[in-house]
Amino acid sequence: MQKINLLVTLDQNYILPLKVMLSSIFSNHVNVAFDVYMVYSDIPPQQIEEISEWVRQDGSNLIPVEMDNDLFSDAPISGRYTKAMYYRLLAYKILPENLDRILYLDPDILVINPLDSLYETDLTGYLFAAASHTALTQVTSRINRLRLNTYDMPEYYNSGVLLMNLALQRNEMNSKDIFFYVQKNKSKLILPDQDILNGLYWDRIKPLDDSIYNFDARKSNIYYLLSSGLKDVDWIMDHTVILHFCGRQKPWNKGYVNKFSVLYKHYQKQLFRNDG
Repeated sequence: MQKINLLVTLDQNYILPLKVMLSSIFSNHVNVAFDVYMVYSDIPPQQIEEISEWVRQDGSNLIPVEMDNDLFSDAPISGRYTKAMYYRLLAYKILPENLDRILYLDPDILVINPLDSLYETDLTGYLFAAASHTALTQVTSRINRLRLNTYDMPEYYNSGVLLMNLALQRNEMNSKDIFFYVQKNKSKLILPDQDILNGLYWDRIKPLDDSIYNFDARKSNIYYLLSSGLKDVDWIMDHTVILHFCGRQKPWNKGYVNKFSVLYKHYQKQLFRNDG
């Protein structure tokens, strides 16, 4: 049976979205077991055990990793820059040393096709694989280059889906570089973890096709237009692996309106039905 390592980071507010995301993953994989490394804070032990038992019912494993507040005691933090923002970038320090690769996913995601092709991506020489939404936001991309002083950066990568080469990261990444970068650029960082990823590592990231591996659900009309009508809903359902509900508005909130909101509600209802 194939094994895929997943990484998620969250607090108590994202338990339901996490379960919806995992439900979509489990529904679209046969003969695949997942080791789900959950880096968390402020979740009661009883809830951790409930999530763990739910994951076990699928034949997968939850590995909870409660964060020690002292772990990043030297990290620059403030109201905007919390310790949690460092967790995915410092996964190589947090996770067991026998892990060579892992796939990080934000909880505001649906996985609607198998992850195999993404997880098996060749990462030789790369610290990460990630997708950008540059074609959707050319103006924003130019602003990010100026803001982060990365004038040669061809893409601004989204940090919501990250395939990580942990083995190489342990050799080449240093938490002090990240903390120094935050101190030096405090006034410029808007999406802190994403800005750090791009500011420090843009040339060590393998580009992924966002329409397949990090489809921005808000921009479906732009994907359609840029592809001359190829990437319609049928194409998405056949080819897109990861549907990402980027932005402040989320599909689990009442009143959310989006072309894919019904699909999200489907997985959410399926989760409730199975839990019941």
